[in-house]
Amino acid sequence: MKSPTPIEMLLPELRAYARSLSASADAAEELVQDAVERALRAEARPAALADLRPWMFRVIRNLFYDELRRARVRKEYFTRERRLFSESGPMPDQARDVLLRLAFERMPEDKREVLFLVDVIGLKYAEAAEVVGVAPGTIMSRLSRARQALRAAVDGSEALETPRESRHGTKSR
Repeated sequence: MKSPTPIEMLLPELRAYARSLSASADAAEELVQDAVERALRAEARPAALADLRPWMFRVIRNLFYDELRRARVRKEYFTRERRLFSESGPMPDQARDVLLRLAFERMPEDKREVLFLVDVIGLKYAEAAEVVGVAPGTIMSRLSRARQALRAAVDGSEALETPRESRHGTKSR
């Protein structure tokens, strides 16, 4: 029978620590899974159990606080968006949703893709960057521009390019 790896030996403690941080058992398990995934990918993870243990706790802690920050940023973003929509005058929710969907569909492919990956699917910037094949900073700037373009289109202050037409009027595809 194969002896457990150092990470496997730490799993009960890692789960307990993650549960102490998280509001739910599912969220705690997700934290542990993400931490183990990072540990397995890391080139320079500690080999000795005595060094690995605090390192893994730190990874779980950092993941937990990163997610809290992301949730706060999303909440601030949606609060701001809600305020902007309410300031632009009363618009029935159905009409706003239709306008938003039409504007989204008319966005250029690169903007639509990054909005979908981050705002609709909920991928992290690094995950979206990996999918698209660019740096996380590029995802962040593309996302910012895409959100501005979508907001402008919904507010009626800017027309969007159609997905199949470039800035130069040539067809792409």
